Parts: sequence; structure tokens; C-alpha cells
Amino acid sequence: MTLTGRVALVTGASQGIGHACALKLAGAGASVAVSARNQAKLEELVAQITAAGGKAAAFPMDVADEEQIKTCTKAVIAHFGKVDVLVNNAGITRDQLVMRMKRADWDAVMSTNLTSAYLCIQQVIGSMLKQRWGRIINVTSIFGQMGQAGQANYAPSKAGLIGLTMAVAREVGSRNITCNAVAPGFIATAMTDVLSNEMKEAGLKMVPLGRIGTPDDVAGAVRFLASEEASYITGHVLNINGGMLMG
Repeated sequence: MTLTGRVALVTGASQGIGHACALKLAGAGASVAVSARNQAKLEELVAQITAAGGKAAAFPMDVADEEQIKTCTKAVIAHFGKVDVLVNNAGITRDQLVMRMKRADWDAVMSTNLTSAYLCIQQVIGSMLKQRWGRIINVTSIFGQMGQAGQANYAPSKAGLIGLTMAVAREVGSRNITCNAVAPGFIATAMTDVLSNEMKEAGLKMVPLGRIGTPDDVAGAVRFLASEEASYITGHVLNINGGMLMG
């Protein structure tokens, strides 16, 4: 699954799934533009990739800010000359029961998780269309498929990513550009670290494989979807949940 000569842009790359995706894509030979709000963590990631013989550059960006997205993507294309692979990974949670959820928390989650993906796609699609090759990979969630109490903002933001994935796949398929999504289940990240032990144990009981997933489990699927081996897959949601949701 070589990605030699390809350029990938990964949002939310400072930790968790995005961090693992950047390492996995770089390991496959891609030059990786890593993006997130935390510049110090991005620089550490770039150093880790370059120390292993890969190519990477940091582009600090808050995906909730449209102007930062435009500026950042332009800088990436100016630096690397193109974007072949886009991984829309950046995401946040602002959990609350729907009857108590503040509009600001709804807007923040929608802006970061869903609107940013649309904006990033819009900014890099010209580069992909020009070369008639591209891979767009959106990181959704099992809770965008099955819902979750307390996540009346997060669940629809992730469900929206699935709809966005399918719509874009139909728009650009004739130009040899694929658009797919990965739907992680219970993955060990900063987002799940804050859960109580009771909640973690209850979640684990729902996983037939009997273990919590790792960011690397997700990154391996992202690398596959970015490769030529996945050239006839588009508009698909690849579940990475240990069997927690089937069908």
C-alpha cells in the first residue's frame, strides 16, 4: 500500500486518531501536512516523522474558523504543490442532555465536526480535480450510525459526515476521486479517557472482540482507503468497532 509521491493533509493530527493516521500515511511514503490547533504537538509529530525518514510539515489551524481553513490549505498546496489525500479527522464533543444543551454547544460541535469537513473538501478539491486523482476520507463515528444519549449534537454531526461522504463520492467519482468514511467504535483516545471506569466497562461488554480499539486500528483502515488497493471503493463507510455494531 505504497503512497510514495502522494501528499496527505490530516486535520486534528496533534493526538489520537489523527496523530496515528499521520504516522501511518508517512510510513507508507506520503508527504504529510499535519494540522491542529496545538503547534507544539504538531512540531513534535513532524520531528517524529522526519526522524523515521519521512516528510512532514506542520500547519496550525482551528477548523472552526473558515478563514484559517482557507489560509492553511493554500499554504499546504504552496508548500507541497498539491493535496492528494484529505483526512477530515478533527472533532470535539460537548455532551449534554438535549433538554439542557446550549445552542453554543450545538453550533461548536457542528462547526468543528461537520462544517469544517465540507470547507476542507471545498478547498482541496480543485487540486484533486486538476490531477484527476484524489482520496477523501472522513472520520465519522459509530454514534453517527446508532445514536447516543447525551450526544444530540455529536451524533448528528457524525451522521452528517456520512451523508457528505456519499454526496461527494457521487459528484467526483468520474474524475477518479474517491470519498469514503471510517466509523470508529470504542477507541482509546483522549475523548474516551475521561469516561468513568463504569462507563468503559459497560462499553467493553458491547464489543464482541473483547477489547478497546486503538488509534492505530483506525489509521490502518485510513491508509488502505488512501491507497490504490481501494481504487474501486467510494461512498462507503468502513466500520472499525470490534463488532459493536453490525449490519
